[in-house]
Amino acid sequence: MAILLGDVGGTNARLAIARNGSIDRDTVTRFRGDDYLTFDDVVRQFLQEQDQPRISAVCVAVAGPVSGGRARLTNRNWDFDQDRLARLTDADHVRLINDLTAMGYATPVLGGDGLATLRLAPADRARNGQALVVNLGTGFNVCAVRSLPGGSITAMEAEEGHTNLPANIHQRLLEAVGPEAIKGFISTEEAFAGRGLSRLHAALTGTAPVRSEQIDAAADAGDPAANATYDLFTELVGLLCRELALRFMPLEGLFLAGSVGRSIADRMDLFEKSFLAEPYMRHIPENTPIFLIRDDMAALHGCLAALS
Repeated sequence: MAILLGDVGGTNARLAIARNGSIDRDTVTRFRGDDYLTFDDVVRQFLQEQDQPRISAVCVAVAGPVSGGRARLTNRNWDFDQDRLARLTDADHVRLINDLTAMGYATPVLGGDGLATLRLAPADRARNGQALVVNLGTGFNVCAVRSLPGGSITAMEAEEGHTNLPANIHQRLLEAVGPEAIKGFISTEEAFAGRGLSRLHAALTGTAPVRSEQIDAAADAGDPAANATYDLFTELVGLLCRELALRFMPLEGLFLAGSVGRSIADRMDLFEKSFLAEPYMRHIPENTPIFLIRDDMAALHGCLAALS
């Protein structure tokens, strides 16, 4: 029997087959969303390429909200339905989960080149079986992870990106960009997703917004303005992660994910300065290790774990 796994974003869908508890890497296939009218068409194409294996279960991670066995992509007009996928694949069990929830389920199995340690914590610290994935990419959200008796875990849904900015971060931004530009930073996502980095650079430089990838490339090339933007942005991420550490107490680890998260990995001195800036309850961030998820297959691993 084979298990069908999917990781679906606004640009690409990645599908794979798992057998005997592990992903068959030879089956991992990426499909461009622009080439298909629906996700069901992607599944049909993939199963045909894999010689129509007998599918016993399906788990698909979707970059959008999931509710009642249904989901819709945030950035593409694709919809998903567990019952429809069951009929399409003849699978006995189908599960749709949010893509960040999948990352949460993946945390126990990440390692090697797929996971980088950005900040160590004392080995003798108190442990509580709790971790947190913080995604800074096209969007922003978090996934809290809790270890359960017997060795399994649960990954919890959240909409942290649509919360208001903490007062200290709002004040720091106000000082940096002024009262007019601050109006654009209306939520945590608008400040810390890729477009938040773009908006911050435009406000600091008085120029038109450019994609965060361009700012990253300019910083790598030594551009002073781009590096100043990244320095401030990293400081703000450190402040935010301090708030999240107190909220979720992830003493097993805080896992950064996403392209924007990867782009600040070499500025951990600035991150840590903000992360440990407040003396009140400082022992919590002090005892929280920070990791960076590098594994492009993390969400697929999480889908497999979510079925167990």
